[in-house]
Amino acid sequence: MAISNREILLMADVVSREKDLDREVIFAAIEAALSTATRKFHKDEMNASVIIDRETGDYETFRVWEVVEDDFEEFDEELHIKLSEAKKTDASLELGDLIQEAIGQAEFGRIQAQAAKQVIMQRVREASREQIIERFKDREGEMVSGTVKRMERGDVIVDLGDAEAVLQRRSQIPTDGLRTGDRVRALLQEVRATNRGPQLFLDRVSPQFLIELFKIEVPEVGEGMIEIHGAARDPGIRAKISVQAKDKRIDPVGACVGIRGSRVQSVSNEIAGERVDIIVWSDQIAEFALKALAPAEIESLLIDEDKRSIDVVVSEENQSRAIGRGGQNVRLASELVGWELNILTDEEAEQKQAEEISQLVERFQDTLGIDEEVATVLANEGFNTVEEVAYTDQQELVAIEEFSEEMVDELQRRAQDIMLTRAIAEQAALVPEDDLLNMDGMNEEMAKALASKGVRSMEDLAECATDELMELIEIEESEAQSLIMTARAPWFE
Repeated sequence: MAISNREILLMADVVSREKDLDREVIFAAIEAALSTATRKFHKDEMNASVIIDRETGDYETFRVWEVVEDDFEEFDEELHIKLSEAKKTDASLELGDLIQEAIGQAEFGRIQAQAAKQVIMQRVREASREQIIERFKDREGEMVSGTVKRMERGDVIVDLGDAEAVLQRRSQIPTDGLRTGDRVRALLQEVRATNRGPQLFLDRVSPQFLIELFKIEVPEVGEGMIEIHGAARDPGIRAKISVQAKDKRIDPVGACVGIRGSRVQSVSNEIAGERVDIIVWSDQIAEFALKALAPAEIESLLIDEDKRSIDVVVSEENQSRAIGRGGQNVRLASELVGWELNILTDEEAEQKQAEEISQLVERFQDTLGIDEEVATVLANEGFNTVEEVAYTDQQELVAIEEFSEEMVDELQRRAQDIMLTRAIAEQAALVPEDDLLNMDGMNEEMAKALASKGVRSMEDLAECATDELMELIEIEESEAQSLIMTARAPWFE
């Protein structure tokens, strides 16, 4: 039984429409299926190829040989033809070319027909998967919408129209309460190829999802007239976003809130009633932190730029408001600002400051060899390190009421001596010891590189693991093992 041209054309049209695939993909699948069925029909170790006329549905069947080198070790005369033999027929043939010979159309039985059907369906599934990946791979991070199709062990399967996506339990707003048939918006978080086919994963809890909602609901945001610098969320409960207008004539908060709160309410309705605080962004960290902690009233801020932390001082009456229920307000504000915010009362701030000054006084006493009174003056004047004492303008120190010019000279001399000693010690720490420099397999460049990472001697090197050494310097595993064993040789003597 051979497949008629009419059946081929009908199959291409029907499957193409049902699977929303290009007809060319279906024709290629049918050709592959007929080739497989032909090989099974002949029961030989042979290669076969089928070419279908896309207009008429007529097809031709060919037996195929691959051109290989004359001394090809796995040569099989049923599959290959030697290059020297092939050139007798066509001098232009090269290695890897295919030689085809037309053969009659096979009469397929039930087994061959079933095999052909399986190949077609497999190729169609593969093409559908590839099409989904191709369609969505560049859309990660975009907003999509669809209909809840079903629930699977807490996950929600969403029909996007041309594909299904998964909204996992951890990516759902806890108070969503989604049901079959509900319309839902979500962020396309990831497109992942798996053994079961492409998986599209959605998200409704990330800060970016909130930002994308505002782009939809607030035209000024969507058009770039208002920029959303960041967002922080406690999904389904509360969120904060920071906004900035590119045009000073635009009120960014008013635009995002909308007339009678219509715009922010639309966003809130989409995220299960989540309350959204809209804050004007500022490049001045103190001002930004103050706004982010609203509605709490702040008395003062103590900023530590090195640790990227801010101590926020509030009255006892305002402490609970600044912290928020379960620490929510300060946590969201910290995420939005990008700095650690610590809420302190006046008493706690004074106690912390006293402890820090006490630690500074002890440090200055130990390092500079000065008495407690002088060290306390330095700490109270805002000096935190010996380096600041060493290199601050002398006139600034002399201007301190308790300090004379002679005292300042002595202080700075001691501080500069300490800094010089530290610099010499640091430089010495970067110099490899002689045993490492002279070790077999070691060169000067490598030894210096190791010393700069704290490996200065053979003993230091001997205590390294192979992978650790490979992380310290660019070196092959075998060479690292050899160097370590050389360094450990004295252990076994």
